[in-house]
Amino acid sequence: MRYHQAPDQPSFLKPCLLLRLPLIGILVICSFSFSRAFPIIAAAPNDLDKKVDELIRASSAETVAVAYYDLATGAELLINPDATFHAASMMKVPVMMEIFRQAAAGKLSLDKRIPIKNGFASIVDGSHYSLTPESDSYQQLYTRVGQTETIRELIRLMITVSSNLATNLLIERVTPERVMDLMHTLGAKHIRVLRGVEDGKAFEKGLNNTTTARDLMIILRRIAERRAVSAKASDEMIKIMLGQKFNEGIPAGLPLGTRVSHKTGSITRINHDAAIVYPPRRKPYVLVVLTRGIEDEKRSHKLIADISRVVYEAGSGERKRE
Repeated sequence: MRYHQAPDQPSFLKPCLLLRLPLIGILVICSFSFSRAFPIIAAAPNDLDKKVDELIRASSAETVAVAYYDLATGAELLINPDATFHAASMMKVPVMMEIFRQAAAGKLSLDKRIPIKNGFASIVDGSHYSLTPESDSYQQLYTRVGQTETIRELIRLMITVSSNLATNLLIERVTPERVMDLMHTLGAKHIRVLRGVEDGKAFEKGLNNTTTARDLMIILRRIAERRAVSAKASDEMIKIMLGQKFNEGIPAGLPLGTRVSHKTGSITRINHDAAIVYPPRRKPYVLVVLTRGIEDEKRSHKLIADISRVVYEAGSGERKRE
C-alpha cells in the first residue's frame, strides 16, 4: 500500500485534497490511514517513487528506508520513513550537533585538549569496558592513549573516518542525555542515542542507538538550511562532513565532482548513508538511505548508489556521466 503525503504532516495523514468552490473558497478534505506498517511515499518528481521502489524490490534487503527532501523545489519522497534501524555510526551526527550546541553556549571550547583514553563505563551498571582497535575503522588514535587531542580534531575523526574511540571520548564529554534533548528540540523524536560504541552489556540488554530515515532527514535539513545551532555552526558541520572518506554509497551514484556532505554507518547486515547533496547551480537536497538485511556489503553500497543516481537524475534532469 502506498500513498502521497504532504511535507510536514504526521505519517498517518494523507495529503489534503483541495477543491475550488465558487463563493465559498477552498474546501479541505483530509483522510486518515490507520495502518503504520506499510511503506509511505510522498510527492516526488518524474515517477521517482516507482524507480526507487523497483530498485528496492530487486534487492535482497529485508528493509529499506528512504527520505528525500529537495530544498530547491520542496519535493519530498518518503519510503518507510519511520521504520526503526540500528543507528550504527549515524548516531555520530547528533553527537557532533550537540558538541556545537554546547560550544555555542560557552560550555566547552572546540580547541580544548582532552585526554585520550580507552576506558569507559557501561550504561548498564557502570562497569569498565574498552574498545578494540581491530573493530574500529580508524586505529591510529589508539597509539596515542595517554596523550591529548582537541575536541575539534576528535569531531573530524568521528565523522570523516568514523573513529569509535573519538566518538566515545566525545559522547562521554557531552552526555547522551543532552544529545537526546537536542534531537527532541529539533523534532527528531525517534532517534535514540543512549551510549557510546561497544558497550557489550548494553547491547545484550537491547539498549542500542537507533534511528529512522525521517529523523535523519530532519536534522540534515536543519544543517543544510543553516539552522542547526547557528549559521556558523551549520557551515562548520557541513565542511566536516564534506571530508567524509567512505564514499561507496550516495556519492558513488553521482556525477564526478558533485559535492556531498554526508555520514555513513554500517554493522553486520546494516548499511546506511545520509547526505546533503550539492548539485551545480542550484540549492542542495537531503537524501537518507537506510538498509537492513543485505549480507554482501558491496550489494548494499550499490543499492544506495543506485537510489542516489535516480534521485539525482529526477531532480536535475541530467543522467550521470561515467
